[in-house]
Amino acid sequence: MHNRALLIAFHFPPQAASSGIQRSLSFSRHLPASGWEPMVLTARASVYQNQNPSQLASIPPKLTVRRAFALDAKHHLGWRGRYLNASALPDRWVTWSLGAIPAGLSMIRAQRPRLIWSTFPIATAHLIGLALHRLTGLPWVADFRDPMLQPAYPTNKSQRRMYAWIEQQTIRRCSKAVFTTQGAMASYRARFPDLDPNKFVVIENGYEEDAFGAAEDGAAPGEKSGPLVLVHSGLLYDTGRDPSAFLDALAQLKARGVIDAGKLKVILRAPGNIGAVSALIERYGVADIAATAAPVPYREALAEMAAADGLLLFQGTPFNNQIPAKVYEYFRARKPIFGLVDHAGETARVLGAGGFEDMAFIDDAGEIASRLALFLERLGAGAAHVAPRDLVERSSRAHRARQLGALFDEVVHGPAKREASRAA
Repeated sequence: MHNRALLIAFHFPPQAASSGIQRSLSFSRHLPASGWEPMVLTARASVYQNQNPSQLASIPPKLTVRRAFALDAKHHLGWRGRYLNASALPDRWVTWSLGAIPAGLSMIRAQRPRLIWSTFPIATAHLIGLALHRLTGLPWVADFRDPMLQPAYPTNKSQRRMYAWIEQQTIRRCSKAVFTTQGAMASYRARFPDLDPNKFVVIENGYEEDAFGAAEDGAAPGEKSGPLVLVHSGLLYDTGRDPSAFLDALAQLKARGVIDAGKLKVILRAPGNIGAVSALIERYGVADIAATAAPVPYREALAEMAAADGLLLFQGTPFNNQIPAKVYEYFRARKPIFGLVDHAGETARVLGAGGFEDMAFIDDAGEIASRLALFLERLGAGAAHVAPRDLVERSSRAHRARQLGALFDEVVHGPAKREASRAA
């Protein structure tokens, strides 16, 4: 295989604090099926404060992985959590560039990749990609898992200036800029109107098929008895993913006799601050219906999704240009979904495009109550919508890797090669 690609990714196993490792890891696993041999340039494991060594087993055994020197300014260069602002520009891991640029040059000279790919939200990754692109002339594909410069982020003026410079250099010098949502891509096209709009493309996140086999085995269906079970798996926040209005809606439906503990059970799995969310549940008087639950290993969480009657999704206005990665896992679980969203946001758009109409504004308890009551009726009757098979297939990480492989073909060989890749 002569088409090699150098992937620059800070988030890579055994790092465990970001779901971003799944995007980088899945591309490294699935790109060979599209004729591309990946090599990964990442950071030494000692820089990760949160690690999951079991994830190392997911790395393909023949994959070249180079782990360059890196320090975390907060933990390695600071004192009691305080550190110099200058040591963390553009981010706390800027020292990674000191080891990664020479390591990347060494890999390029030895392995002769055809292009470079780097992924944000660690800005230093794009800084390394920029340096290697300038030094070698290799084409560069820049991946934005989140928009880089946002209205309220970064808040630090020096960091914001540095982000703005890196973003400008990246967008103007890369061959393609890849985003995970249509809304994020549209915002960049609007901000850079002088650039060819075809430079900006979308490759969404997805689910990993391998993880679902064991999960479904552990959730074999049996005779249904007891209440309907709704599950939300993941973090909840005061802003953007606040469950208060949802719990208020449960209280309203309970007061009207629409639901009770014998009809409905709601599980809020791994919400982050379990104490605070549990206190909200008590405040709204629905502790007999809703409960928090501690985090469990990933496959157990998938098994719980697969066994549930329906799945809950929280994604409010502050995250309108983002789509939670669990959406694609929800599609694969082929369970009905109730969305607590902003109707103008990307998450609502993706749900609607998939045929899911059971949605309510996340902060409107009245709308939630009325729409949830209808959703529960459809659940009980077995008539609630689930993801169609073609949507499930398109949402897989293997499919996303095929999209990236076709994009690499276009960058290196021209648009005709990409069209041939799509046809194949």
